[in-house]
Amino acid sequence: MADVSNSALDRRALRTGLRADGTPARVTRRRAETRERLLAAALSVFAERGFGRAGIEEICEAAGYTRGAFYSNFDSLDELFFALYEQQAADTMTQVHAALAGATAGEGLPSLLDRVSNALLIDRTWVLVRTDFLLHAARNPETAAALTRHRDAIRETLQPVVVGAVDLAAMPPALRDPEALTSAVITIHDGAATRLLLDPDLATLRPWLRDMLTALLSPRA
Repeated sequence: MADVSNSALDRRALRTGLRADGTPARVTRRRAETRERLLAAALSVFAERGFGRAGIEEICEAAGYTRGAFYSNFDSLDELFFALYEQQAADTMTQVHAALAGATAGEGLPSLLDRVSNALLIDRTWVLVRTDFLLHAARNPETAAALTRHRDAIRETLQPVVVGAVDLAAMPPALRDPEALTSAVITIHDGAATRLLLDPDLATLRPWLRDMLTALLSPRA
């Protein structure tokens, strides 16, 4: 039992960078690289085989590791997927923050939305894997609840960014409901992801995303 507990603590340290008591954890470069290679292999295998048809053995083989390496980093395929989910969300937020960092007060909504639309990472491989997992979660209540918690966490992280964009664009008070705006932005992004599954042309998708955000956020006459 002690070994299982220690393994769980190690996985927590890799995910958060913190020990259970909140102090910084030391994670070796080799351990971090192992985790990253497993995540990259999983993304590829999930995309090719489908989440429900991919096995731990296949992921380990693709990454060049044994099952022991997998279980020292993840309890299950579900936990591995959520690590991918957090990684993808963090990458997207980094891109959006970088885009907004160059914006100026009063820049105007069209210019601001151009920045955001161009920065949003919409990767078809990830969308395919995420959609596959959504079907898996729909048939498993515990997984569905965990996925909902992860989506709620992303919404909470995104909301201050949306508020900052609203302030930069000097939008009218009637359009300043942070929770409603954030939920709407996520819904539009989900719609863009669905379109990407059917048409992989980003050159047409990004303008569509910008137009939908413009329609949502523009003042009504």
